[in-house]
Amino acid sequence: MAARDIRTASQSQVSIFHQVSSILSSNLSLDEMLGEVIGLAVRATACDACLVYLIDHDSNEIVLRASQVPHAGALGTLRLKIGEGITGWVAEQRSVVALSENAATDPRFKRLQGLIEDTYEAFLSVPIVSGGELIGVVNVHHRVRHDHTREETGTMIFIGEQLGVVISKSLLEEENARLVEETQEMKRELETRKLMERAKGILQQRHGITEEDAYLRLRNQSRRLRRPIRELAEAIILTEELNRQGKAGDSAE
Repeated sequence: MAARDIRTASQSQVSIFHQVSSILSSNLSLDEMLGEVIGLAVRATACDACLVYLIDHDSNEIVLRASQVPHAGALGTLRLKIGEGITGWVAEQRSVVALSENAATDPRFKRLQGLIEDTYEAFLSVPIVSGGELIGVVNVHHRVRHDHTREETGTMIFIGEQLGVVISKSLLEEENARLVEETQEMKRELETRKLMERAKGILQQRHGITEEDAYLRLRNQSRRLRRPIRELAEAIILTEELNRQGKAGDSAE
């Protein structure tokens, strides 16, 4: 490669690096970031397809999360076990695999139904890692033979490293948000139970019925009126408080 070509390739790589950093430091959502980064990966490697898999720690599988080629039905559902196929091997070993041709003949290869990329010739797979923890895998595919240059491989490794940091942070934020929501839901359920207990007590005292009968009245009324049972409990409590205030006012007179 001529010196001018080397400089041009280096400048292009630096430009890609800056663009990746800019995207990953933006306020875009995770899926939007992945879409933008995939576009840059396609430009940097001139590939025909790019796919991003993320780790599902609960099942210890990697799951297809984003793709340049539309895979609407496979996103979030296409799964590979760690160590399964080339992608799973990359996830397990946290090492890069670059195959210039006949990717399907590699002994680690596993064909996935409905994944057109499995019919392509060349395959570059890079782990997404953050702080030593596996986050996922990013793959680029070429339909025909393609020798992956050092610049292309370096760019994809850089993308994998940067994605690892951002995705790790994003997933942590999602987990924190989920925990906050679960806590709020537990509080709401506890408040609802307290209201229910109070409303049942009012009905028991008012009508001389059992706790079970009071609950059945609330439940049946909720179904008949198509209103949340919590709203009915609140209405019963409010009515009782208003009646007491009215009686207190009458007594004062």
